[in-house]
Amino acid sequence: MATITFHGAAQEVTGSCHELESPAIGRVLLDCGMHQGGDAVERIRDEEFPFDPAHIDHVLLSHAHLDHSGLLPKLFREGFRGSVICTRASAELLEVMLNDSVGLYLRDLERTNLRNARRGKPEIEPDYTKADVDGVLELCRGYDFGEQVALGDNAHVRFHDAGHILGSAIVEVTLTEKGEEKTLVFSGDLGKHDSVLMNEPARPGKADILLVESTYGDREHRDETDSQTQLRDVLRDTWRRGGNVLIPAFAVGRTQDILFHLGCLHHEGELDAWEVFLDSPMAIAVTKIYDRWLDSLNGDVRHLSEAHRSSLVDFLPRLNLALETEDSMAINRIRSGAIVIAGSGMCTGGRIRHHLKQRVWDDRNTVIFTGYQARGTLGRILVDGARHIKLFGEEYVVKSNIETLGGLSAHAGQSGLVGWIKSFQPEPRTFLVHGEPQAQDALAQRLWSELGLRTEIPAPGHSTVF
Repeated sequence: MATITFHGAAQEVTGSCHELESPAIGRVLLDCGMHQGGDAVERIRDEEFPFDPAHIDHVLLSHAHLDHSGLLPKLFREGFRGSVICTRASAELLEVMLNDSVGLYLRDLERTNLRNARRGKPEIEPDYTKADVDGVLELCRGYDFGEQVALGDNAHVRFHDAGHILGSAIVEVTLTEKGEEKTLVFSGDLGKHDSVLMNEPARPGKADILLVESTYGDREHRDETDSQTQLRDVLRDTWRRGGNVLIPAFAVGRTQDILFHLGCLHHEGELDAWEVFLDSPMAIAVTKIYDRWLDSLNGDVRHLSEAHRSSLVDFLPRLNLALETEDSMAINRIRSGAIVIAGSGMCTGGRIRHHLKQRVWDDRNTVIFTGYQARGTLGRILVDGARHIKLFGEEYVVKSNIETLGGLSAHAGQSGLVGWIKSFQPEPRTFLVHGEPQAQDALAQRLWSELGLRTEIPAPGHSTVF
């Protein structure tokens, strides 16, 4: 019999990791993500695998976001030597994401160890290194959407477009046990139907077991047109105040959506004299990867002229790329009229924290959030209305305007999730993952009242046989 065990993103949003075990397939992980929020060094030290990584045969990766992929180097360090199977675009992104992540982690660890040395505390050994990143990338194999990939004599996997970020996939695993064929479908993160860059999520249509994300199971999103109008209005108001705009953004997906919307505003004559700064080496590298795949993307990008369709960077002529630390620091000397897009998207690290230090106490400025903020992150604290925050050990008053563009989320809202689940016939046994309890309860209630579908919400460590 096949068994699925829910290790991460069970009644929480981050840390996606589910283990599938069967004689037909061996032991396979669906994702291997890290939790987000809090101090990175402490957080990674607390990450422990409830299984032996050396016994894992494959990792089937839904997409490259770190809450789905970030613990792959640690998995390698602790003995994993199987294969990492994903889409070709995800394989390209994964190299950028993991190398950036290990760089930030090791720098944080160096600072922590310096502080420990001053206090007479022992040095902390790294949980993984650049060598582990290189090792796990050597195990990575990329495939096209729809391509059948063998996982042994009696099992295979196919990836379908999830429409979340570049390369994001719905994972379909088919295995045969004692002559009986069984299909498990894992949604990964599902995109919205009106994304400006992504295709609509595919609908595989058939599954015996369905694992579906529920991040926004309790709410709907504004559409992207409304969000662009809201962005225009926020920029106008901030311009009149003589302020600057800070946009914490994930390097993959959200940054490229923002660049597209700002480019649209520029070509409509709605960007005034704003100067736009992309202050994230990783986001710059990722945007160049997006440019290579633009022809495969959907949404409004297909309506662009041939001249503009080749590059998101060229679509926004006022875009300045801040690669070096000195470029980032120079932005702080601009008194007004700067739009700064910087990571991280939840303000847990990266250059955005330095920009907040310089700007968050000034009521002329605006901070625009464009996506989900996990519990415990600085982004969530700001969105929840905190009037004081701590940055680099010092307290700052929050006087900047805090705005949220809900329509730029890369996740499906409640109706999108219900419609996608409804497309499976006959109804599969359905598990809600990757969501906070309130969102999961709301989605479960609607699925029951509207479809008569009983769903299960697994706790961490829960196992089920199918």
